[in-house]
Amino acid sequence: MADCIRLKKSNCRNCYKCIRHCPVKSIRFSAGQAHIIGDECILCGHCFVVCPQNAKEIVDETEKVRVLLQTGDPVYVSLAPSFVANYDGIGIENMRKALQSLGFADVEETAVGATIVKKEYDRMLEEDPRDIIITSCCHSINLLIEKYFPKELEYLADVVSPMQAHCMDIKRRVPNAKTVFIGPCVAKKDEAQQAEGIVDAVLTFEELTTWLKAEKITLEEGDTPLEESKARFFPTTGGILKTMEKKKTDFTYMALDGVENCIAALQDIEQGNIHNCFIEMSACAGSCIGGPVMEKYHRNPVRDYMKVAKAAGEKDFMVEQPHPSAIRKSFKWRGRNDRRPDENELKEILREMGKYRPLDELNCGTCGYNTCREKAVAVYQGKAEVSMCLPFLKEKAEGFSDTIVKNTPNAIIVLNEKLEVQQLNAAALRILNLRSESDVLGGPVIRILEPGAFIKVRDTRRGIFHERIYLTEYGRYVEQTIVPAEKGRMLLCIMRDVTNEEDARAEKEELSRQTMEVADKVVDKQMRIVQEIASLLGETAAETKIALYKLKESIKNE
Repeated sequence: MADCIRLKKSNCRNCYKCIRHCPVKSIRFSAGQAHIIGDECILCGHCFVVCPQNAKEIVDETEKVRVLLQTGDPVYVSLAPSFVANYDGIGIENMRKALQSLGFADVEETAVGATIVKKEYDRMLEEDPRDIIITSCCHSINLLIEKYFPKELEYLADVVSPMQAHCMDIKRRVPNAKTVFIGPCVAKKDEAQQAEGIVDAVLTFEELTTWLKAEKITLEEGDTPLEESKARFFPTTGGILKTMEKKKTDFTYMALDGVENCIAALQDIEQGNIHNCFIEMSACAGSCIGGPVMEKYHRNPVRDYMKVAKAAGEKDFMVEQPHPSAIRKSFKWRGRNDRRPDENELKEILREMGKYRPLDELNCGTCGYNTCREKAVAVYQGKAEVSMCLPFLKEKAEGFSDTIVKNTPNAIIVLNEKLEVQQLNAAALRILNLRSESDVLGGPVIRILEPGAFIKVRDTRRGIFHERIYLTEYGRYVEQTIVPAEKGRMLLCIMRDVTNEEDARAEKEELSRQTMEVADKVVDKQMRIVQEIASLLGETAAETKIALYKLKESIKNE
């Protein structure tokens, strides 16, 4: 399932945007990276569209199609009607010409299959006793119901999609043909894999464009109007209804787009609030012209709709309508992991997230889940990590840093680019003889310290490390380090009070000086005595003087 979308691990970086936009939360986070859960994914492609780092990529089947072209069998393209919106000004004839240059036998519009499907919908409304009918054209909606709304499976129209109907029709007419669907949808790749033997490969418009560029094939503008092309409306919201006859007057006919709207409707049906209703459902906003490949690269909903409306004719494609049994499709409940914690287990996980009281449950949604409890359930199911709670991490980090700042014996002062005091700790208050933070917060640093060193660091963005200075106003010696913050254009000043060290050093120097004075006096006195003795003994005063100076130097060094 999720093989249709892959993760580029090197690009995925802890942003959680995909889980915020995933309508069914089918993404598991491990080691800060997102992994799609195949059993829960409905392949709507939202994660591919919103990923800011392009960490999600659609599996490319171009090589698979190249192999099909080399088999010798004719390969036909079923081209989604949304191509008129994706390839501006390019008609079906010019698309056929370009694709035949790639080696395809022929190109037909999927709207042919859409005509077959809409005729079956009309027949179902007239002949079958049904309370609610939900269209089954959108594979993502089919997966949504199969995985999350098993009670609504009975309302899902048991009819193949236009893609399948068209490819079945092609293979009926050309028995040895291979079929390739090209459109804006990720889910169609999975649909083709599930219905083996009908659609042999699926390409997105992006894959086709890349292939055409590689072969240096240019699409030529121009189109020939076709009156029998009403089903070209299918890729727009309400487009299915536009093509239908809707003869059953006691039914309500409505179109819904976007997974969230469809989920709300399915919940309403489950509660028994809806009856006698035909509902056209599309996972993408705007239906297929808002498909993930279209939305990722050029999101122009109004213009795209206008292009489709202009291309659509007033009459149906000429088709040979198959027997209802030939286009029947069954759907089934697809079980998934739905383990849920009991209340005690839930509370334990919430405590790990720093949620001890209902008041702590901010339900901010930054982790991607709508509520803290929903996130806790995901943690229990192994889909989320406790660390994904950003307010908790922020509080934890701030608490840790505050503990350090408050308890360090060194003064810490934070300035902004204007050299205004933004923060200082208790040690700074003590060194600077301040009563409280409010006395200086927001004020210029010049009120408490000489600004020269701060100006130098701000302008050069080079730090000053372990500089000893004397704060005359405060009568203190400090060892000062000033560094620029990498982000935020802030300055951090750390001061270590070395007054006691300086006092001890000064005291030691004074003691040494006094010792030297005493030594000089002793030497002078001894010189006189030695000179007297030397004169009696006949020794030279010079030799004695040298010996005594050596004694003096040894005392000095001590």
